[in-house]
This record gives sequence, structure tokens and C-alpha cells, in this order.
Amino acid sequence: MKSISLPPLPPSTASGPASRWRWLVPVLLVLLFLAVLIWLPWQAREMESNERQEQLIADTLWVEQTLRFELARNEEALANLGADLVVKPPPNEMLQARMAQMFKSGHELERLVWFGADGKVLAIHGAELPASGLAEASRATGEVARKTHGGRYSDPYGSTALAHGLLDYHLPLYHEGAYAGSLVATYKLKVLLDETVPWWFAQDNMLELLDKDDKVVAIRSAGGPGRGVYTHKHALDLPGGLITLATDSTKGAPRLLPNLLVGSVIVLALGLLLSLAALWRHIARTLAAEAALRQQMAFRTAMENSLVTGLRARDLEGRVTYVNPAFCAMVGLPAEELVGKVPPMPYWAPEAMADYEERFQLVLSGEATPQFETVFQRSDGARVPVLVFEAPLVDSRGRQTGWMSSILDITDRKRVEELNRKQEEKLQESARLATMGEMSSMLAHELNQPLAAISSYTAGALNVLARGEDAAQPVDAGLLRRALEQARQQAQRAGQIIKSVHEFVKKREPERQRVEIGSVVEGVRALIELQARQGYVVLRVQVPGQLPPVLADRIMLEQVLLNLARNGIESMQGEPPERRVLRIEAHAEGGQVAVAVIDNGHGIAPEVAARLFSPFFSTKAEGMGMGLSICRTAIEFHGGTLTHAANPGGGTVFTFTLPQQAQAEAA
Repeated sequence: MKSISLPPLPPSTASGPASRWRWLVPVLLVLLFLAVLIWLPWQAREMESNERQEQLIADTLWVEQTLRFELARNEEALANLGADLVVKPPPNEMLQARMAQMFKSGHELERLVWFGADGKVLAIHGAELPASGLAEASRATGEVARKTHGGRYSDPYGSTALAHGLLDYHLPLYHEGAYAGSLVATYKLKVLLDETVPWWFAQDNMLELLDKDDKVVAIRSAGGPGRGVYTHKHALDLPGGLITLATDSTKGAPRLLPNLLVGSVIVLALGLLLSLAALWRHIARTLAAEAALRQQMAFRTAMENSLVTGLRARDLEGRVTYVNPAFCAMVGLPAEELVGKVPPMPYWAPEAMADYEERFQLVLSGEATPQFETVFQRSDGARVPVLVFEAPLVDSRGRQTGWMSSILDITDRKRVEELNRKQEEKLQESARLATMGEMSSMLAHELNQPLAAISSYTAGALNVLARGEDAAQPVDAGLLRRALEQARQQAQRAGQIIKSVHEFVKKREPERQRVEIGSVVEGVRALIELQARQGYVVLRVQVPGQLPPVLADRIMLEQVLLNLARNGIESMQGEPPERRVLRIEAHAEGGQVAVAVIDNGHGIAPEVAARLFSPFFSTKAEGMGMGLSICRTAIEFHGGTLTHAANPGGGTVFTFTLPQQAQAEAA
């Protein structure tokens, strides 16, 4: 069989086009990969740059809002102060205290000035005004604020070379439509930036405050000057003045890694590990926080359930949102019948309904009484005296959401106070009786004199009548009238002594009323003089006639004065006759009326002075040790003090002070 051979194919036909495509595809893929490698970092760089710029803009807006919030807070404080000034200006000390409080909470304040309607300075706090007064731009702003009836800011002024600019805020004050002056607050812009801009933001950015001519009036740059890559300007939204906040980041443009592929793989691997670690850490923290929260909730529930103090939470509308078991036991109602209730509450006592309504109106206005006593009515009708403490409830964002009340059942305390009051009355009565027992002999001697005089005068009158009858002559009416008048005076004197003793020892409830110190001294002067004459003591009284009245129980004050006088007389028994002088003096000072009982006796030893007012302590063999203790209790019952001091001339000065009637009624 004959073989047939085929001709060979040409090289170009077999390998040309196919070979080019086989090389072209890998090359294109490599180029595409390189292009992607180049494009992705460039795109990432652009995205990072845009992100930094957007972050800078967002941070700048946040700083601007922070600055505006700080200024708005001061605007509100100035508005409240201005409202009080035009209605009823407080005393200068109180006004300076309020201004000082504003400076304490706002360190950016340079000065605070209160101008009257005539432009005169009525009060100033902080830096003194320059001799030339306010800056020209500030004065123009003040005129605009007065015309527009609203607060306005001036343009920045001050040292632009040192970037220590100042800014004035003018708040015009009006009362019943008439201009009543203005408040001008001067801000230090540099301090404003330092106080309001966080350190971490100032570390990465240079912040500047620019005026309308783009001149720097304040600057803060903790991390050095900005690089000019990422910048942003934003005008502060202030009524009046034009201030621009300029931010320049200290960061430069993002740089590419030298070996992008290796760096990308490393970054991705590290990022994955860090992400996993961060996720694990976040999950662990979340679980720990949940466990701690459950533990705290269990602890809080157990603690609140074990408290004897009642807890009650209310929202801003007065609706009860929470009560603890102690409160439920206090009012005799379960929690489900209390939560969600709005006033009037079922535990309000009818006799105190007006007080409840008044306090509820204060709650609605956001001014709850922080501490007060009232009465609750238990479900069985029993009355429970309680002491209530109110405090605002604030959420995590600092906003008030309601009121939290702590309620204490003070039934036992009231019972103890009533028992102490009754015991105190018994002690006072016993002291008065003891005092009168010691004075009984002197009273007998003192009453004997007017009785003997009455007997003599009446005997004389009878003799006059007898002589007239024997001689058949008219009776001398003048002589008879004088004898009877003298007898009447002596009888009145004896009756006054008996009346003083009766008023002093009779049992009565304490009654506060308007009392003149001079009349108190005169009321017991006769009894003091009895003791003074018995001990050969001279009594000298120096009480001005125009002393302010006090609000007190007259009999209690008389007992204190008589006890102190008796002690002073007894302390001078061992002194020479010329030194036996007891002085009672009184004066008014600082809203108080002071009464001093001064003797020239032996004085008080230091070891005795430490226990002088202690109950049942006495230096007298027959003394009960209750006199000075009762005196101090009686004075403190009236809101006063009882003290003692050495008399420079020898002896002791006992002084008690009482608030004047106006201060006592205000308290």
C-alpha cells in the first residue's frame, strides 16, 4: 500500500495569534492587579483624607456648640439675675455672693457690671473697669441691645497681638416696660477656649477665634501649629458680634506604606487579630457588666426592702413611679395601689390637704421643698407624723426626670419630744416652787411691813373718828383721807407681792407673745429686791426704754432672770458691803436683745465652769443642780443663748440673748 505524506504547516500559522493571546491575558491581569494595588491605596488615601476633613468639620461644629452652650448657660444666669435686680435688688453682700457664684462656675468671665438706667455703675465683680469705661464697640452694642430689647454680643476687642481678646455681652433690663439698666458680662476668649475645648482635641488641632477682619483674638494649640492640610472655619451663632472659629489640624496628609502588598497583608492580619481581641474583650466586658448589673440590682432590691425609711419616686407631673415596702407599710397600702397614682393621694390626711396641694404645685413648678414635716393617713385611719426629704431625679444626660423622696416615720421622736416637754415643764415648776420655798421667809418679812403699816394707818383713822365723836367736833377729813390713802397703798403693795408670787409659781403652758424686756425686769424687780435686801445687796437696773420687743414666754424669762439674780446675790455674801452691788443691764445689737446679770462675787473656778450648766451639778450643799440647766433650756427654747464670763472687776457676768421679734417671726 502506498503511503501519503502531508506537507508541514507554516510556523506563523501554528503559533502567532494564539501565543500573543496567551501572554496578553496574564499581562493584562498583572496590569489590572497593579492598577488595583495602586488605585486602592490612592482611594484609601483619598477616603482617609476626606474622613479626616469630615471629622474635623464635625469636631469643629461640636466645639462651636460647646462654646455656644457655655455662653447660653451664662446668658440664662444673667437673665435670672437681671429679673431679680429689677423686681427687688438684693443687699450688696447677697448680690456679690451671687456674682461670685457665677464666676466660680464660669472661669471665662473677666468682669460683671450692673449699670443703672443713668449709666452709672451700681455693682461690679471681677476686674475693674478701665478709666475710659467700656470699649467703643461695646458701647455701640449696648445701644443696639437697648433698642432691640434683647441681649447682644459685641465684636471682639483687646490685644490681638497676644491673642488675648475680650468679648462683652449686654443684657438690657426692663421693668414694666421702662428701661431699668443693664448687665454687662466680659469674657476672656482665651480662657473660654481653654475651659471648653477638651485636651485631646486641642492636642490634635490648633483652634483660633477670629474677628470680622480675620484677626486672631484667641488661640489654643497644645499640639503645636497646624499644618494647613485639614482646616475648617465656622461662624459662632451669636446675636450681635461676629466671631469665627477656625480649626487647623496638626496632622499631615496620609502616607503610603513602602511595601503596600506586605503592609496590606500585615495590616489586615493585625486588624483581624485586633478585631477578634477587641470583640472578645467587648463580649467579656458586656457579660461582666451584665453580671455586675444583676448583682447591683439584687443588692439594691434587698437593701431597699430592708430599709425602714420609706422611698417614693415621682415624675415631673407628680405621678408615683416607685415605692419601696417600707413606704407601703407606712401608709398601709400595697405598691400596686400607689404606683401610677396622681394627686390627691389616698394617704393624704384631710386636715393637711391645703399643705399637700401647696407643695404639689411647687413640684409641678420644679421647686419641691427639700425637707418638711407632715402627717400621713394610714389606710386604717391612723395618723403617722413623717419627715420628708425631696431630691431631684436626674438621668444620664443630666436632665431632671422627677423627684425622689425619703420618708421617715417620726412617731417615736414626737412621743419623746412630748415626754421631754412635759418633764421640762415639771422641772421648771419644781424650780419655781423651790425658789419660792427659799424666799418664803423673806416674803413673810416683806408682807409684814405693809400689813403693819395698814394696821397703823387704820388705827390712826379710828382714833381720828373717836376724837371727833368725843369732842362733838367735825372729823378732819383731810387727815382721815391721808391715813386711808396710805393704808390703800400698803394694801396694793402687799397684793402686788402676792400676785407676783402667784403668777410665778402657777402651772401653765408656754405661750410666746410680744414681750418688752423692760417690763420683764420690772415684773420680777420686787422679788429680786426682796432677796437683795435680805443679803444687804444694792440692786441697780439699767434697761433702755426703747429696746426692740422679743417673741417669748414672759414667765419663763422672769424665772431665768430671777434665778440668775439669786445666784449673783448669793455669790456676794462673803464680800465687803461696799462691793455687794448687783447690776442688771440690757442692750440691742445685731438683731438680738442681750440681758446681762453682773455680780461682784467670788467668781467661777475653771473646774466648775466646765460643768456649770450640767443637770444635777451644784456647788451648794442644799442645791439640786437644776437652776442653770433649766435657765439654758428656757433660753434655747426661744432660739437664744446663755453664756457666762468673768467680771473684770471680780465676779461673774451671765448674759442671755434673744432674737428680736422680727427675726423670731421670720424664723
